[in-house]
Amino acid sequence: MKKSTTWVIDPAHSDVQFKIKHLVISTVTGSFRKFEGSAVTEGDDFTNAKVHFTLDVKSIDTNQTQRDEHLQNGDFFAADLYPKITFESTSFTKISSSMYKMIGDLTLKGVTKPVELSVEYGGSQNSAQGILKHGFEVTGIINRAEFGMNWNVIIDTGGLGLGEDIKLIANIQVAKLEQKA
Repeated sequence: MKKSTTWVIDPAHSDVQFKIKHLVISTVTGSFRKFEGSAVTEGDDFTNAKVHFTLDVKSIDTNQTQRDEHLQNGDFFAADLYPKITFESTSFTKISSSMYKMIGDLTLKGVTKPVELSVEYGGSQNSAQGILKHGFEVTGIINRAEFGMNWNVIIDTGGLGLGEDIKLIANIQVAKLEQKA
């Protein structure tokens, strides 16, 4: 039986971004500056990994302070009531040599829904300190209305000012933490 291995996110070499349509003609990009997470695997194989991830809602950054403050209030994330966004994987399935499908429970604004994410494996390398690291790009789309984020503005032409689908992009580097019996 293989030993389980715990991997932790290296925040200095990782980022979490989101993209949403504005006026249905352009895309606004934002990120979360504070997050943490881990994966537990059998040995060094990520097939069937158990992934846990947490985002700090108040670390949201869209490069525009007034918008960031609006996103943190009750119209969107309600950061004072729901300061964290969490994800717990329920499956992590290898699709090809570099692709995985990850399914799990996303909790956002007090609502938990299953989501499916694509995970592209970038490879592994030992750091200058001799620590084994793996790189991944995680992508997916969630509908913000399903998580109680229904705020929108109707523009003069009758269209919506803000799209409902949010594209998620996380470039994640994990470092081997410890081995357990």
